[in-house]
Amino acid sequence: MPILSRRQLIGLTLLVLAWGINWPVMKVALREMGPLYFRALTMGLGALALAGYFATRRIRLMPRGWVEWRAVAVLGLPNILGWHALSIIGVAQLPAGRAATLGFTMPVWTVLLSVLFYGEKLTARLMIAVAAVLAGIALLLWNELAQIAGRPAGIAWMQGAAFCWALGTIWMRRARLTLPAETLLVWMMVLATAALVPLALWLDPPQRWSFSAPVWASLIWGVFINYGLAQVIWFALVRVLPATTSAMSVMAVPIIGILSAPFVIGEWPHWQDLAAMACVVVAIGAVLLRRA
Repeated sequence: MPILSRRQLIGLTLLVLAWGINWPVMKVALREMGPLYFRALTMGLGALALAGYFATRRIRLMPRGWVEWRAVAVLGLPNILGWHALSIIGVAQLPAGRAATLGFTMPVWTVLLSVLFYGEKLTARLMIAVAAVLAGIALLLWNELAQIAGRPAGIAWMQGAAFCWALGTIWMRRARLTLPAETLLVWMMVLATAALVPLALWLDPPQRWSFSAPVWASLIWGVFINYGLAQVIWFALVRVLPATTSAMSVMAVPIIGILSAPFVIGEWPHWQDLAAMACVVVAIGAVLLRRA
């Protein structure tokens, strides 16, 4: 496995921290904002910020022809609209660390979908991964149902989001793209924002646009860190990261989400959260980490 440079290691660390801390940060905004309003606002402004940055790098920002626009629409439906819309609804109904754990079951569902519909071989490692994920979901569902104020529907929202992300990942791998990946990302975010605005007007309560300082801070984080800096770092690393390092970074995100939640929003994990996190880490490791 290639050794990461100091700059790459710092970038990977910042990326994992940004993705992990983002889960409780979103909960701060949801105290005063509807989930779809929050997602539409931060995603739309984040797309503009990314477009401005990529333009300074002289990256082609306009899709050309029907084929490229179709790729934007088809790949954006599960990867951006499905994942981001369903996950923010799930975050609104669940503790932040719990939502992060459920969302990052995505790699397991990616491999499972590949087996069911795309001819990949069912292995013992995959069976172990599925069993571990189901055990983690059962633990969290049991805890939600045991609480008077539990929101088990949030688990369904997060698993729907993970399914969309998994399906989008498969489609992305199989797509023959002729436009830059950065351009694809920006326009997927733009089209998803255009879909989220009417959904927010329809489904969320009327939004008041006077926010407290913590909510403004979470909005700035969402635009410039989650949709800005993290995406820039990811595109800088995605071409050089070893597969094992990528897998380890994915496994670290829900751990950071759970550990940062007490400090950001005062949500302390239950033992079921820690046990479910361990199950998900085992599952992701089983499908992503290969034997030496």
